[in-house]
Amino acid sequence: MFDIAFSELVVIAIVALIVIGPEKLPKVARTIGTMVGRMQRYMAQIKEEVNRESRFAELQKLQQEIQQATESAQAGVKSGVDYLAEAVEPLNQNSQQSDDAADPATKPHEPSSISVKD
Repeated sequence: MFDIAFSELVVIAIVALIVIGPEKLPKVARTIGTMVGRMQRYMAQIKEEVNRESRFAELQKLQQEIQQATESAQAGVKSGVDYLAEAVEPLNQNSQQSDDAADPATKPHEPSSISVKD
């Protein structure tokens, strides 16, 4: 991330030893380590939150696509049903007219049940 070489770390350690002193250096190092650990955990939480928001946005987009596809399919089915209903309607009207015109006595007898003997 920062691209710090080993020689630069040695120079920083020597300067810290001179400025802070050998008595306080372990305590300062522990404090800095704790702060760096907290910062890393905080950055990991931020990354996780960003990833979660990204996945949530993708899921919302997928939900909208599925909803649009469902509405499109529903409209297609409805138009198909309407088309078939319009195509069958004249047939029903013709059938009703022929039934009304025919005399019930001249209608062929249709059996209600058919039995087959073996």
